[in-house]
Amino acid sequence: MDEKVKKWVIKAMEDYKTVENEFKLSEEEIVTSSVCFHCQQFVEKMLKAFLTSKGIDFGRTHNLEFLIKLCSDIDSEFKKLDVGNLSDYAVEVRYADEFYIPTLEEAKQAFEIAKKAKEFIFRKMEIREDELK
Repeated sequence: MDEKVKKWVIKAMEDYKTVENEFKLSEEEIVTSSVCFHCQQFVEKMLKAFLTSKGIDFGRTHNLEFLIKLCSDIDSEFKKLDVGNLSDYAVEVRYADEFYIPTLEEAKQAFEIAKKAKEFIFRKMEIREDELK
């Protein structure tokens, strides 16, 4: 795996591990906005890893739908990748003027989306987690 691609994947996995760690807490302690944000960040970085591996420029964006469109131009199966409303969590949960605290159920849904995206993109990129160490 190319070094630049590997860096995207490693950074993405940091987001994923942050979410996993949140879900080790009691439900009352889970910071749902953090979970949703890091799920969005994970998917964003994995899509960018895929695009980087194909030499495709994506500019500066947090828009998952745009990134999926670029990916699906290369591999039409990406059209099937459902990211729900994860793009909303790139900004809305982070700034006071857009302040929003997701419910625990929303956080759980965001993590399910991230898990499915991880499985899908890892398969597409032929990544095994044990290779990332």
